Amino acid sequence: ILEQNLNKPLTNIPDPFKKYSSFGEHNNEMLKSFLNKFNFNYNFKSSTQLYKSGKFNDVLVLILNKYQEIINIVIPTLGKERQKTYSPFLPICPETGKVLEIPMLEIIKDKKKIVFDNKGEKIEVSILDGNCKLQWKVDWAMRWYALDVDYEMYGKDLIESAVISHKICKVLGKKSPNGFPYELFLDEKGEKISKSKGNGITIEDWLKYASPESLSLFMYQNPKRAKKLYADVVPKAVDEYLTCIDKFDQQDVQHRLLNPVWHVHNGNPPKEKSIMPFSVLLNLVGTSNATDKEVLWKFIKKYKKDIKVSDHPILDSLVKYALKYFVDIIKPKKKYRKPNEKEKKALKDLVNRLKSCKDQMDPEAIQTIVYSVGKDNGYKENLREWFKAIYEIIFGDQDGPRMGFFISFLGIKESMELINKHIK
Repeated sequence: ILEQNLNKPLTNIPDPFKKYSSFGEHNNEMLKSFLNKFNFNYNFKSSTQLYKSGKFNDVLVLILNKYQEIINIVIPTLGKERQKTYSPFLPICPETGKVLEIPMLEIIKDKKKIVFDNKGEKIEVSILDGNCKLQWKVDWAMRWYALDVDYEMYGKDLIESAVISHKICKVLGKKSPNGFPYELFLDEKGEKISKSKGNGITIEDWLKYASPESLSLFMYQNPKRAKKLYADVVPKAVDEYLTCIDKFDQQDVQHRLLNPVWHVHNGNPPKEKSIMPFSVLLNLVGTSNATDKEVLWKFIKKYKKDIKVSDHPILDSLVKYALKYFVDIIKPKKKYRKPNEKEKKALKDLVNRLKSCKDQMDPEAIQTIVYSVGKDNGYKENLREWFKAIYEIIFGDQDGPRMGFFISFLGIKESMELINKHIK
């Protein structure tokens, strides 16, 4: 399929997945599916249909009449070799259906045609009704003009192209849209996310591990700052989303309007209060060996006895996401280590002190006990090392939950068993 259809418009290439009439339609349907998933209100227009239906004809004629002015804008931005062959018009070959990037010889304005040299043969082609496409910077300006676009977002890497398209739109006689350039997404190494490299995390993967609302919040915040977008940012984004929901009811009207969840939920955020951070839920999955929602909910109900699943749809969805995220992302990276003698002594001391604690003990009181154990076992000057040791030995990671909350949530007896298991 690839070899037979090189240089053809996507809407003239068969769909390799055999779902739609063309590869272009396949891509369009994927785009619409994405927009529908996030409840976008949109009016879809096919570029191919707009070209072929004549919707763009008047602007194409205007571009032909303003040909030299447009060339004067574009040419200085091109390399010397490209300057020799550049034309804003790309004719569709009548014989092969391919898009031709070839030098233009002549403009016939009264016939609304252009003449090209195709391997020594002069080809006369109408610019109307889909017989020609435009080079994309000119095409971008043409769409703004024809569709009365008044606002356009684009990535930082397209700023220079947008400047050119703005100038072309002005030459055509219309005010160009207000532009909003946003920063790029980076992978965990700080490198630009690239489709060819496959680095970073896809939207589809994010939605396996967290809600669309958490992704909307991530997108909403700091659009002019480069963001790292990879699997490890998901839990933090979810917890930020939960925090914003919790704050909303306590805020006055002015601050509610500044709260991102007001925008994420179109002015009507959910009233469900957070029971625990997503990060703690992930740690619970690992330490409890829970493999399904029912088992995980048993632990949650042990911590919060009067809780009903039906009253906490957000938490119920987080339980599902946590199980999936742990198996796919966290579990393969776990690196537990054995405690040294100093650490073993401190952990045994922690177990002994937990024996006197009750299950419903205040998490902050438990946290104080954990601090005291560290101070009394050689970590007084560096408590960070004490908690780092706990996380690496018990959780197989360099970071972990606030221990008082986690022990209270998991249960005193279960926490003692967990620590003893890793001491041995």
